[in-house]
Amino acid sequence: MNSSKPKVLQILSDKTLLGHVLTQAQKLCSKVHVVYGFGGDQVRQTINDDSINWVEQVQQLGTGHAVQQAMPSINDDSISLVLYGDVPLIEQSTLNDLITQAQHSGVALLSVVLGNPTGYGRIIRQNNQVQAIVEQKDASDTQLEICEVNTGIMAVDSGLLKTYLNGLDSNNAQGELYLTDIIEMAVSDGKTIASVITDNEFEVAGVNDKIQLAELERTFQQNQATQFMQQGLMLKDPARFDCRGSLSFGQDCEIDVNVVIEGEVTLGDNTTIAPNCVIKNTIIGSNVSILPNSVIEDAVIGNGASIGPFARIRPEANIGENAKIGNFVEVKKSTIGKGSKVSHLSYVGDTTMGSDVNIGAGVITCNYDGANKHQTTIEDGAFIGSDTQLIAPITIGKNATIGAGSTITKDVADAQLSLSRSKQTTLKNWQRPTKK
Repeated sequence: MNSSKPKVLQILSDKTLLGHVLTQAQKLCSKVHVVYGFGGDQVRQTINDDSINWVEQVQQLGTGHAVQQAMPSINDDSISLVLYGDVPLIEQSTLNDLITQAQHSGVALLSVVLGNPTGYGRIIRQNNQVQAIVEQKDASDTQLEICEVNTGIMAVDSGLLKTYLNGLDSNNAQGELYLTDIIEMAVSDGKTIASVITDNEFEVAGVNDKIQLAELERTFQQNQATQFMQQGLMLKDPARFDCRGSLSFGQDCEIDVNVVIEGEVTLGDNTTIAPNCVIKNTIIGSNVSILPNSVIEDAVIGNGASIGPFARIRPEANIGENAKIGNFVEVKKSTIGKGSKVSHLSYVGDTTMGSDVNIGAGVITCNYDGANKHQTTIEDGAFIGSDTQLIAPITIGKNATIGAGSTITKDVADAQLSLSRSKQTTLKNWQRPTKK
């Protein structure tokens, strides 16, 4: 992977590769065991889940040897489901089928038919019954023509699995203990091997380099976009949409190109998101317009609000019903009341703003004194003229007016006009200097 991080810690969508696998495993299994080798300490620190039984494989002697390390902690009367940390998109329904088959037969494997099976172990069948799995390096020319391949994923009766693992040897081209050899052992023991053949190559695709990771990311995003559209979301171009988290939405929502969703995002009815927006961990109401190139994080956007273009809504911002946050406006840790407008080129931080407030262009709430943050309160109906600085802590009363170009350092009472401009001076007969 050419990375300082182990392969299983590479990110796909919003999770590590291993994180995706663990999500599915923890839905199905009473106990999850992770066998680790290279970079194991980094993996454990990143995943940081005390419910997992972490087992170190000190020597990497093959897949069979890896599974052997976990078996002392597993009860004989259970089903062991073997998954791989770099195969992240396996689906729960497929695993359920596999477990059900194993409960009846004792051994069940997951296979897939590939147009190009190079590099994969081939499934050997006789009279349609699985007889063995032959690895690429050990396969004959005839066996190499087989396109049904082993995914490595299997479910096995744990008591049987322990028995077969103890009988493995390393008499093969790799000199390793192959987990796949237990299939032939089970057949020799008179067992019928159940198999589940998946139709979706992507769900059993592994990752070995950044190219494969990017390909799997695109496949994942495309499938996710398709599901959203089937549920009623309008995506202008599903190939240019990324959801790296979870998205819920009402009716008649529309998302334009190059929008990135992160964390948990909720959209009400009739909400539109224009191109090039990033939205993270945010609740957005109904009839909201998010205009181009806006970034919204950890915020709440009320019904009928308008955001952007080029707006930045930072954590703990609450934008009220029918409020407007315009171009090049930043809002941080502030409440913007119903119908209030901050239309251009302003910074609003640590502020409680009432309803129907009008903030002119270039207004700044000066909330930081170099050591501590301070609160600004702007009450209902206030009008703040352009190019004004409000030095917190400060309160602007109801229906108060602040003249443009003012620096306000003291509270302003209800319905009063306050301004602090220097008096305009005009010098008659003044001449501009000329260049020498």
